[in-house]
Amino acid sequence: MKRLLLGMTALGLIFGVTGHAKADYTFTTFDPPGSISSNATGGGINDAALIVGSFVDVYGTHGYLLRNGEYTALNFPDAILTRANRINDSGQIVGNYRDANNILHGFRLRDGQYTTIDVPGADGTEPRGINASGLIVGGYDLAPGMVFFHAFLLRDEKFTTIDVPGEVHNDAQDINDPGEIVGRYDDADGIRHGFLLSGDGDSYTTLDVPDSTSTLAWKINDCGLIVGTYADAAGSNHGFLATPNNNDGGNKPCNEK
Repeated sequence: MKRLLLGMTALGLIFGVTGHAKADYTFTTFDPPGSISSNATGGGINDAALIVGSFVDVYGTHGYLLRNGEYTALNFPDAILTRANRINDSGQIVGNYRDANNILHGFRLRDGQYTTIDVPGADGTEPRGINASGLIVGGYDLAPGMVFFHAFLLRDEKFTTIDVPGEVHNDAQDINDPGEIVGRYDDADGIRHGFLLSGDGDSYTTLDVPDSTSTLAWKINDCGLIVGTYADAAGSNHGFLATPNNNDGGNKPCNEK
């Protein structure tokens, strides 16, 4: 198994070596009408700046779509809870909902129509990523009480289990337009690693931040840049950016596809 090691020196060169640069951004806050709390961290944004996420009001938890300043609440029919997890560039949305029996299901919202996504035999299913081709990745429960301890890929309405070599449990978080998948897995010693699945779906790369005690890969863009979270020896969590290296050892910038 290949192992991708992230150099902290390289990260320092990317982000700067000293001080704090002032962010040259305009920040816009958003909260769906009537919401008590909201977030987009479990949601996403596409190239057309359509944003999905979830919010809580006095009636429960709902997904939302934010388009040109207008909110649309997303509620799977007859569900007691709905969350929107990701949106692709064609406007397809994936997320999850709980039915009246408190069973967790995935869904895809396409052209205004909801479709349930359930891995056969699973106790719960949660899609987490969708690319421009409509390929969907996520996690599912193997048995009641477990928390998304196996990963799947949904292609052409067929499920494929993602098995990372050496894993005990694993989970897929995102897929980019070239079809590269990132996520996390736990090994037999209980150590958590990130992973990248590329090529024809059989080339796995382990992602471990140097000197970390655990690494989780959350998102990957079309240039192969990966962001995630790692824990240091003191148990503190930090973010990371993993930049793929080209053949001469240099970092490949995002505009060089």
